[in-house]
Amino acid sequence: MTDYEELRRLMVETQLVPRGIRDARVLEAMLKVPRHLFVGESLQHKAYDDMALPIGNGQTISQPYMVAVMTELLELKGDERVLEVGTGSGYQAAILAELAAEVYSVERVEPLAVKARERLERLGYDNVHIMIGDGTEGLPDKAPFDRIIITAGTPEVPAPLREQLADNGILVAPVGARFSQQLIRLRKREGGITEEHHTPCVFVPLVGRYGWKE
Repeated sequence: MTDYEELRRLMVETQLVPRGIRDARVLEAMLKVPRHLFVGESLQHKAYDDMALPIGNGQTISQPYMVAVMTELLELKGDERVLEVGTGSGYQAAILAELAAEVYSVERVEPLAVKARERLERLGYDNVHIMIGDGTEGLPDKAPFDRIIITAGTPEVPAPLREQLADNGILVAPVGARFSQQLIRLRKREGGITEEHHTPCVFVPLVGRYGWKE
């Protein structure tokens, strides 16, 4: 029988810590959330490998390191309201739910959203709200958000998401070309926004009104 707890420990010790993930709360969340339950049964043995994996509908569950680095960049303390654009399998939402007060996650592919919602409910995450829709438009009726994370590659940060970021808020997103991006972190202070550039990455494209077209 596979010892998934041991595989999670190895994932943290060999993939995350050596690459500079230092936030103790992020490492704890990565140790706790059962990543293998967010992929199909035939891929569960690879769930803790250093790679992205397919989850159907042309989408992927991100590499563990990428989940960790994006989460660390959000600087979550525990009382934040977070918007995630691109629910996918729901794994990133589960990590966020361990670290923030409330998570709103938007997914445009209905079958993925339904599966993710069922999975998160089964695991007891009652502070995650999965919505079906165009994540590039955000959730104006729930804004502002203390943190926003975009889990798909976008040509630029969608204007509605900039607007829905609270003052003193942080937004993390992979920005760039369709097949190659760089993680950026935006901070909003007194209405002004500063931008930092972080690691290169490759995500599936963010499709929507303010993202890529189909």
